[in-house]
Amino acid sequence: MPVLSGSNSRPLAKELAIELGMNHISMEARRFPDTEGYVRLAIENIEAVRSEPCVLVSTTFPDSGIIETLLLLEALQDVRAGRTDSLKGGVPNELPDVGPGIFLAIPYFGYSRQDKRFQPGEAISAKAIGKLLASRCDGIAVLDLHAPEALDEIGVPVALTSCMPEVAKHLQDTIAPDFILSPDKGAIDRASHVANIIGCKFSYLEKTRIDAHTIVHKAKDLDVDGSIVAIVDDMIATGGTICRASEALHTQGAIEVHAACTHGLFTGGAISRLDRFVDGVHAANSLQNPRAVISGAPALARGLMELLK
Repeated sequence: MPVLSGSNSRPLAKELAIELGMNHISMEARRFPDTEGYVRLAIENIEAVRSEPCVLVSTTFPDSGIIETLLLLEALQDVRAGRTDSLKGGVPNELPDVGPGIFLAIPYFGYSRQDKRFQPGEAISAKAIGKLLASRCDGIAVLDLHAPEALDEIGVPVALTSCMPEVAKHLQDTIAPDFILSPDKGAIDRASHVANIIGCKFSYLEKTRIDAHTIVHKAKDLDVDGSIVAIVDDMIATGGTICRASEALHTQGAIEVHAACTHGLFTGGAISRLDRFVDGVHAANSLQNPRAVISGAPALARGLMELLK
């Protein structure tokens, strides 16, 4: 079974292929001068894609990643259906349809936080993108999806998989934390999972809205004096909450504070901001970034094996 990638997840796709004991195939994915996308599966790889099911690894972030993923899926769908007619030829114009067998592995699902309609007239963007992707594949594996309900009833099987076991092992091996902290109630399951694997205490921050522009974060049942603390979440964007929490933790006696996540978005100068407040930033490689030190390949492999059962 080939593992394929375009331009945005190639290193992780190669790791996944090794994890699964499969071959990796790079598809051409580039931009024209006017920024429009172009993708192509090389002729020499057409038979590999047609001879057995295949896995495409592609991140739907930023918006260009959505377009690239859709185009890659379209190309694979055409090849498997036998639609190979072209102006330049190179293979028979008509090949038999080999049927379903395209699986999509998404390291980071863009728009995952737009999973609800907060005001009339809004699009539920996560659902809309999920349906577009599902129309061109036969199953989707997603790594640490922010809101799992976003991909309910999209028409194909969805395997939700988590990198938290790998995050826990990395933290245990590198910093040996005494305490795991979740940035809010929504991430309790992830933080408690990491804490249980390591065998340490955990708690979470409660958010209290003071006014339209001010939110205060307070920790529950916090006893961190002399402790190494890791704040764990599915994603880090601006890092603002983590910086404020780190200040409070140091004030209460924590000797080190680290931040860990699967998806390192790190927007708006987040890394330089975090470096001033925490002792280390640890991210998985679902997105390419300077703090990607944890492989998401084992978790994606678990999700794919669930789909292929």
